Amino acid sequence: MESAIEKHRDATWVGYLAVVLATACWGTSGVFVKFMAQSMEIEALPLAFWRDLGTFIVLFVGLALLRPDWLRVTRQELVWLMGAGASIGIFHVLWNLAVLLNGAAVATVQQAVMPAIVAVVAWVIWREPLTWIKILAILLAFIGTVFVSGLDVLGEVELSLDGFLIGLLLPFFYACCNLFNKKARQYCNALTILTYAFGFGALVLLPFQFFVPQTWPVPAAAWGGFAGMIGVATIIPWGMYTFGLGRLPASVASILSMLEIPIVALYAYVLLDERLTTSQIIGSVLVILGLLLLFRRQKK
Repeated sequence: MESAIEKHRDATWVGYLAVVLATACWGTSGVFVKFMAQSMEIEALPLAFWRDLGTFIVLFVGLALLRPDWLRVTRQELVWLMGAGASIGIFHVLWNLAVLLNGAAVATVQQAVMPAIVAVVAWVIWREPLTWIKILAILLAFIGTVFVSGLDVLGEVELSLDGFLIGLLLPFFYACCNLFNKKARQYCNALTILTYAFGFGALVLLPFQFFVPQTWPVPAAAWGGFAGMIGVATIIPWGMYTFGLGRLPASVASILSMLEIPIVALYAYVLLDERLTTSQIIGSVLVILGLLLLFRRQKK
């Protein structure tokens, strides 16, 4: 009995580590976009599409050559994989629209509602415990995100009706990404899920490409940033996060993913020479304090 408990505890800590490392890699996305922007004009929708399509191609070719049996899925599994892919594609569209309509700071705060949605849905569907520790961690992460995004910037924003509605849908589909991935993780390994999810995500984004300008050919100087965004900022973190979902409750993993907020602020300060304000420091501390509550729960 004791051995089984220890194995479960070890598996849980591996899940924690996987999600934390995933957020560290996710945070590099803005850095690679910044590098690409130095040599080309970047449109949000085409970038999201080519990112999803490039990720799918790399994963599909890799599995076809090394583990072709991982590409075979049942109809039941395909339903959840389609849901995960559609959620990722729609989330990318909504994120880009939210940034265009509301600004990056407001969009970041709007998407930070996601852990609360995941926690409630997981409690209703899978009976994951909705404890006061989780609720407090979600509140601290959300308040910290508001501080990191900038109180002065948020105070000057006037939301349109379209921006408000987009802001409601954004965390919902972000939550769907987590919930569908969690369900698919019961049947498939992480790389199989990612391959199909990004393939379906690219299909969702494809129709939008006929209405936005495309930058082609891509300058040689931008290929390094694009490769880094696919490898370091997409395949590695999504792979680790999906792996972690197999070892953690969906609500815990979604709360831990908020660590990306202070990590992005740190990367911007260290790598992009952007200033780190007092508000951002306070917000980062609040997010980290909220996440530490989850570790305290695990230790107990």
